[in-house]
Amino acid sequence: MQTPTTPSSATASPVGTSAHSPTHDLVQNYYGRQLQGSGDLKTSACCDVGALPNWLKPLLSRIHPEVLSRYYGCGLVCPPLLAGCRVLDLGCGSGRDVYALAQLVGPSGSVVGVDMTDEQLAVARAHQGHHAQTFGYGNVQFLHGYIERLDELGLEPESFDVIVSNCVVNLSPDKDAVLAGVQRLLKPGGEFYFSDVYADRRVPTAVKNDAVLYGECLGGALYWNDFVRLAQRHGFADPRLVEDRPLDVTDPVLAQRTGNLRFFSATYRLFKLAELESACEDYGQAVIYRGSIPERADRFVLDKHHDIQTGRVFPVCGNTWHMLAGTRFAPHFQFIGDFSTHYGIFEGCGSAVPFDQGAAAGVGACC
Repeated sequence: MQTPTTPSSATASPVGTSAHSPTHDLVQNYYGRQLQGSGDLKTSACCDVGALPNWLKPLLSRIHPEVLSRYYGCGLVCPPLLAGCRVLDLGCGSGRDVYALAQLVGPSGSVVGVDMTDEQLAVARAHQGHHAQTFGYGNVQFLHGYIERLDELGLEPESFDVIVSNCVVNLSPDKDAVLAGVQRLLKPGGEFYFSDVYADRRVPTAVKNDAVLYGECLGGALYWNDFVRLAQRHGFADPRLVEDRPLDVTDPVLAQRTGNLRFFSATYRLFKLAELESACEDYGQAVIYRGSIPERADRFVLDKHHDIQTGRVFPVCGNTWHMLAGTRFAPHFQFIGDFSTHYGIFEGCGSAVPFDQGAAAGVGACC
């Protein structure tokens, strides 16, 4: 995870919005100097409290202990089917996720990590040789930079299959710029798969300007509905929630400062697909999952509401169809139907018809 860098006096500074702002200084200081390990965190926002899948444990066991000890993320951000992919990790920190993803993409893929904190990058880079020797190949690169200024890093537009981030977007003072950069760098059909922290309402200024709460990934959290609008504004028409969990503010002093705010750690996936519509429309389509994705023989979970069992005819809306047919997942599905007939909104996936369904009582068309 990317790390808040200035002196502790930044606690009184308002959160900025410039390319290099007091917020950047705060984050760099918090993660580069104040925190020495995940045990120094004061909330569960930036740490992994869930059990890792068994198939991921061997990957982590091959990562250098110092890299693991400087990890502050919300869990391993790991979408399926990464072999051969080019992946970008925003706010890579000391490189734990980069080195895990490097094993999943394999020697024919590559992983680039971006972070703005020198102390974290020093740890990541110090162990590149160790991991190349352990894996049998070197396929990672670490860049110093800001996730709001991805266009300055010399990365080719539309050159990444997958972009990930782990509890980092909330730390950015310019989330619009982050999403714009992601949209620019993703290939058509690529996806942004990321964990982050969200609030059940807009975070008040006092919480935003609290240095510790900001560093703990709470002060910069977006109201979830504002995030949806942000994603749509940058061309990601249908954000899909994959999983979520409530967060506990375990420090009593910090809990008092956050008051009635409720926070959640959530994983979203955003697909770069020009064909997606703003609502889930019904074209009478269905898919059948072949069960051929590694480690997912019995079912494929696209998101929180699409758990597709192997061999079962599964009705889908037009957007879900595109998310499967227009991405790296296409060879693993059979597709039924086309877009020749529209049947209205897709019930259970989109919103219902908003109009009163009762019989008209002699009312004229324009009255």
